[in-house]
Amino acid sequence: MLGSGPTYAMDGQNMHTPPAQPGPPPGPRRATPYSRLTVIGMGSWGTALAATAARAGCDTRIWGRRESLARAFAETGENPDHLPGIKLPETLRATSDLRAALEGTEAVLLVTPSHTLRDVARSMREFLPEGIPLALCCKGIERGTGYLLSHVVEEELPGHPVGALSGPTFATETALGHPTAATVAFNFSHHDRIEPEKAPAARLALTMQTEAFRPYVSDDLVGVEVGGAVKNVIAIACGMMTGAGFAENTRAALITRGMDEMKFLAEALGGRRETVTGLAGAGDLTLTCSSTTSRNMALGTQLGRGMAREECFDGKPVVVEGEVNAVSVVDLARRLGVRMPICEAVHAVLHEGAPLTATFQQLWAAPIEGEPRALDLFLHPHEGDPA
Repeated sequence: MLGSGPTYAMDGQNMHTPPAQPGPPPGPRRATPYSRLTVIGMGSWGTALAATAARAGCDTRIWGRRESLARAFAETGENPDHLPGIKLPETLRATSDLRAALEGTEAVLLVTPSHTLRDVARSMREFLPEGIPLALCCKGIERGTGYLLSHVVEEELPGHPVGALSGPTFATETALGHPTAATVAFNFSHHDRIEPEKAPAARLALTMQTEAFRPYVSDDLVGVEVGGAVKNVIAIACGMMTGAGFAENTRAALITRGMDEMKFLAEALGGRRETVTGLAGAGDLTLTCSSTTSRNMALGTQLGRGMAREECFDGKPVVVEGEVNAVSVVDLARRLGVRMPICEAVHAVLHEGAPLTATFQQLWAAPIEGEPRALDLFLHPHEGDPA
């Protein structure tokens, strides 16, 4: 009778012994946060991010063009123009001197309106230490060139790692310390993949982490940037329909199909669909399309109620990123052959004088399509009754 012991192959290996099981997953990697950070832009979001970094223990400076605002910042411990009444960390320092703001910095957050980014980046060139990582905290696509904002910065400040910080983040809530999550994305080099804890994305995420602010790390910069740019346009669409008297069904449809438009554009530029379902895509889209705290949603709501553009926001010259992005996103999509019907509708209303209600009615009257891309279906609606 044969024994029940192990059977061996000719090379002496045990044929019945199961392969070695992997051990427990490694513990958290130890990354080193940046010790000094500069925030470029003294608006509400720049101020909220600077306050977050200072609360995390980072030596943080914030720069703005206006000396009077920097002085008020220092004297009152608040940003009276953009976040009045919110006390900021005493360690946070404000300045209108760009050289002083960038001296000795180890990382920079760029929090300027997208249409001013190129000029601001160019002005930083002579003061920026070599190799310093730069993270975009503004969202959009450059008008005319069709460039993602990371490419704009790479052109003006070559030799610096460029990434983005993005997610469902209202500035006031972040400044007040409400629990908030965001994505920090940089392209990963070969070395970054071997030692990801040393990558700029990981180090910046650790720099920004507090008890209330939770960053996640991504290596898909394109996907994160596209999500941030397109969601502003979709939010205007949701606002338009809300202002026109429609409710939850309509907004849910626009959010869901708008996310599909994000996915198609991200893929066409080399990003991943998965990224668009994360914080910087679905998360930011849901937040921005659900509250008039968002200037994009607020603009759309006012227009949907029949207000003229110049009457919106009580006639104040408020910058609305989605209004600018509607042009650049649609231009880029057309160049790439990507269908983005919701963005096209917003573009038509804002920039071509198209009637709002009729334009959005056309979205619902368009030929029926398959929801998964693999289902190649395009059904034209019938005209009149069958014979």
